[in-house]
Amino acid sequence: MRIFPASRQDMIHPFTGLQPAQLRRLVRVVARRGGDAIADGRPGRPWALDLSDRVLLVAVYWRTNLTMRQIGPLFEVSHSAAHRVIDTVGPLLALAPVHRRPKGQVAIVDGTLIPTRGHRLAAQSKNYRYSANLQVAIDANTRLVIGLGDPQPGNRNGTIVYRSSGINEQLAGCEVMADGAYRGNPEVIIPYRKPRDGSELPPWKQDYNSGHRKIRARVEHALARLKTYKILRDYRRAGSTLAVTAAGIAHLHNIALAG
Repeated sequence: MRIFPASRQDMIHPFTGLQPAQLRRLVRVVARRGGDAIADGRPGRPWALDLSDRVLLVAVYWRTNLTMRQIGPLFEVSHSAAHRVIDTVGPLLALAPVHRRPKGQVAIVDGTLIPTRGHRLAAQSKNYRYSANLQVAIDANTRLVIGLGDPQPGNRNGTIVYRSSGINEQLAGCEVMADGAYRGNPEVIIPYRKPRDGSELPPWKQDYNSGHRKIRARVEHALARLKTYKILRDYRRAGSTLAVTAAGIAHLHNIALAG
C-alpha cells in the first residue's frame, strides 16, 4: 500500500505545508502548464503516478529533503522514477514572474545562504560552508514572495548580489527596503548608520531606524518560512537547479500564506 497517496488528506499538510484544497489548486495550475504530458515525452511510457501524486511527491521531497532512494518507496516507484518526477514537475511549480506590479508597491529584500553541495555555484562563505546567496523579495503588505534573484556564490555581499542576481531589475519601479548590508545601492532604502566619530544618531533618526527594523523583519520571517522546506538547509542537487527549486518553494509559500 502506498504510504503517501494524495487521497490521504490527513498526510498532506504535515508533509507539504499545504491544506488539501490548496494542493488541489496547485495541481490544477500544474495541469494548465503541461503537467499531464507523457513521461519523458516518449509514447508508450505513461507515468506510474497520476498528476496529483507527482505534485505531492515533489512537495514532500522539498519539505523533507529525503534522498531519492528514501522517497521512491514511499510512493511505490523506483528512485530513478522519483528523480524524473522531480525534474519534470518541479519546474512547473515555479513562481510565475510578475510582469506588472501594483502602483505604489513596497518591497523588502534580503539574502539568505543556502548550503550547496555543487561547488560550481557555491563558494565558501562566512558560515564556513559552501553556500549560495539567494536574494528574496516580498511585498511589505501581503508578505508574499514577489521576486527571487538568480543564486550567486555565497562569499559575495548583498550590495554586489543585489545587482548581479537580477533582482534589482525585477523590482524596478518599486520602493525597496533593505538592511545596512545593501549600502551603496541608491535604489534601496536602508537605515541610517552611526557617524564615523562614534557619536549617537539624533532621536529622529533612531526612531526611523526602529520603524525600519520592524517592517524589514517581515522578510526575515518569510525566509524562516521558506526554510521549513528542508531542502533549502542542505541542497544536495546540482547548483543549476537551485533557482527552479527556490521558485517552486516560493510558490508553495505564497499559496499557503494566501489561504
